[in-house]
Amino acid sequence: MRGASLLKYTAVIPVYNHEHAVSAVVAALRAQDLPVVLVDDGSDESCRRVLEQLAQDAAVHLVRLPRNGGKGAAVIAGLRAAQSLGFTHALQVDADGQHDLGDAPKFLEAAQREPHAVICGRPVFDASMPRVRFVSRHITHALVWLETLSVTRVPDSMCGFRLYPVATVLEVVDRDGIGKRMDFDVELLVKLVWRERALRWIPTRVSYPTDGVSHYRLFRDNLWVAGMHVRLLLGAAWRAPGIVARRLRRGDGVAP
Repeated sequence: MRGASLLKYTAVIPVYNHEHAVSAVVAALRAQDLPVVLVDDGSDESCRRVLEQLAQDAAVHLVRLPRNGGKGAAVIAGLRAAQSLGFTHALQVDADGQHDLGDAPKFLEAAQREPHAVICGRPVFDASMPRVRFVSRHITHALVWLETLSVTRVPDSMCGFRLYPVATVLEVVDRDGIGKRMDFDVELLVKLVWRERALRWIPTRVSYPTDGVSHYRLFRDNLWVAGMHVRLLLGAAWRAPGIVARRLRRGDGVAP
């Protein structure tokens, strides 16, 4: 708990053409007195107008990117803005309304107990989850287990509902590099594990976009994700002796 009283929280929301859902997301967070950093990731004019209106609230800070750079690029820009505004922790939230923001206090309470841990949502899906997403998630889980040499440290690497210690995450971003598109969420957690950063997990209900908009492009984004896994598997192979040695010294075993 040492230093927990000094924590300052905000929410970071990357936005790309989710004008029909983002207002409700911001309202839910502001109702909990959370400041918000909105990152406009090159949205169309209709979405830009909605974001400008939301930013009339003094507790909503708007960051504009000149062109669409991908979810990872938007989150990183939001984290840098949060840090410059003096926030120590940032709750990453998707703009499409799929996260149960009623669980946000659980993330904040967990950070109070462990200020240096990354608090991750472990999704509980409803019937809205498409079958193809179900299959792809399980393939990703298996690859992440190989990349982290663990079947339990990262039970879900794809959920975008997380609370980050901002300095910790930006350190990994700046030192190791993280994918700027749909590969961001997965790659970040793998590299946090490589650096022995603490991850904690909170079950949370997840549905699929309330506005019916998904920016996942099957061919393009699958290529990005495949390239990421190749990089991570090669990196894991190179790091494996050191990872195993550290875990054995701690008495954790090879696959804690």
